[in-house]
Amino acid sequence: MKNTEALATERIDDFLKASTEIDFVGQGRREVYEWVAATLVEREYFTLRKKQRGEVRALLSKLSGLSMPQITRLIRRYHADGEIPVQSPSRRKFPVRYRVRDLELLIEVDRAHQQLSGPATRRIMQREWQVFGKREYANLAEISVSHLYNLRHSVGYRQRAAEFTQTKPSGIAIGERRRPNPQGAPGYLRIDTVHQGDWDGAKGVYHLNAIDEVTQWEVLGCIERITEQHLLPVLQAMLHQFPFRVIELHADNGSEFVNHPLYQLLKKHGVEFTRSRPSRSSDNALVEGKNGAIVRKHLGYGHIPSEHADSIQRFYTAQLNPYLNYHRPCGFAQVRYDSRGRRQRHYAAEDYVTPYEKLRSLPDGHRYLKDDLRWELLDQLAYAVSDTEAARRMMSAKAELLRRCKWESPEAPRC
Repeated sequence: MKNTEALATERIDDFLKASTEIDFVGQGRREVYEWVAATLVEREYFTLRKKQRGEVRALLSKLSGLSMPQITRLIRRYHADGEIPVQSPSRRKFPVRYRVRDLELLIEVDRAHQQLSGPATRRIMQREWQVFGKREYANLAEISVSHLYNLRHSVGYRQRAAEFTQTKPSGIAIGERRRPNPQGAPGYLRIDTVHQGDWDGAKGVYHLNAIDEVTQWEVLGCIERITEQHLLPVLQAMLHQFPFRVIELHADNGSEFVNHPLYQLLKKHGVEFTRSRPSRSSDNALVEGKNGAIVRKHLGYGHIPSEHADSIQRFYTAQLNPYLNYHRPCGFAQVRYDSRGRRQRHYAAEDYVTPYEKLRSLPDGHRYLKDDLRWELLDQLAYAVSDTEAARRMMSAKAELLRRCKWESPEAPRC
């Protein structure tokens, strides 16, 4: 703010227009006030015309960083007193009677007695000084009840009295969170749900996909809603479609599976329930891959109204599930380790077999069958028709199902 007298009065307006996007800030209040007073004298402010005085006020506001009302008050003060004094704020301060040590004593008393009422706490501190002679309580013994509450509500009290503990997760007694370990035995299922989309606020059907980890035996089900009323009967029917005894059911942490009714149903059938671990997406990767390779491939992504759940369930039971397990080969990887110890999966030509063939190839596979099943009965189901003929029948039934779904649901043409 030096050499401003070199700026002619008639050029002030040009300077203000050219520095519109530039901001100026004064270094200190005293220096700013002295510069304002000096500029008023240099410009002979009180002898100028009204328009010129406005330009000078705008110049003072621009270069000092003060607002126009502030500049107007300073000019009025200079005109009245002949100077612009710097007034220091005079704020009344009350003497501090209770120090940090008193605050810490109050916190100790509150912790020991679990924060009693104000009158009771004050009486305790009075007894500490008057009866037991503890001199450090002499100051607090005279505190009023109202000011005691003021200390409790102060920032210093809250900062010192606060106790922080780590959040402890609430345990859910439904299912253990671990990865299944079948050790080559069938009966360890992975299950997941697939939603068939919404359309104009209407919910689509939900598919249930359960697959055995060792044999890749897959059973699909369909329900209208994910509720106890719809899910439990279909899930129970799906468990009966597995030819071997189900030992364990593994699911993600969705509420459709983590609930007491389903847990009681599995317990009734002697099935253990496990859940995926946190940050372990591979725990349920097998069924996630089958969701895309089977459900989305055959039913697509379009909306299917919930009223068709029963028709889809019958199609799964009569056509798709038998085709998947008796006529559709699956790849079974051979895990090897390279020189660096990394896992590598190899799929040889002879490793592509149907889930039923994989089940029959297991050592002592008959031990895993249910009590009322024999290989002879399953062979009749497996070799009644050829693989291609089974695929044709399944595709024909699926086309009829989707046509009926589309014809009955014109509001959802994507089905």
